[in-house]
Amino acid sequence: MPKIEYDCECDSCGGTGLYKGFAEGEGSAVVCHDCKGTGKQHIKYEYKNFEGKKDKKGVKRVFLTNCGFGIGEGTTREGQKLVLEDFGGMPYADWKEGKRFPKKHEMRKFACPAWYYQSADSDKKPDWKECIVCGSFSSCKMFTEKDKCWDKWDKEVGK
Repeated sequence: MPKIEYDCECDSCGGTGLYKGFAEGEGSAVVCHDCKGTGKQHIKYEYKNFEGKKDKKGVKRVFLTNCGFGIGEGTTREGQKLVLEDFGGMPYADWKEGKRFPKKHEMRKFACPAWYYQSADSDKKPDWKECIVCGSFSSCKMFTEKDKCWDKWDKEVGK
């Protein structure tokens, strides 16, 4: 296993060999615990060479981000059946091949564009007057009609 070793300035004492914290009063310091007063740290880092992206066992679908939902197949409290595709994303095989996320890959059933893109890509997060100013996204007056927000986002941003 390859490794890198080098000496560098001690982060804790700034290379002085002495530490001065809140307990060391005017004119006093203690010998730095991390570098033992030498002013330097010896870094040793072992690593594995990258030989290509490995398989992630058990993954069927990949998502650009998660807005804080439990992603998975099953039944909601309301009795609604959910499959992975309900959460957007793309098939793992496509992601592994390096394909781009398709249009409408977002968690549109569960999040509005502002909520989703706050996590996924803040440059694409809409700043619309009808969006909430503060509070939770799900308390926005438009949240129950988020499909309209997604239509607007598709026209303005997601072309």
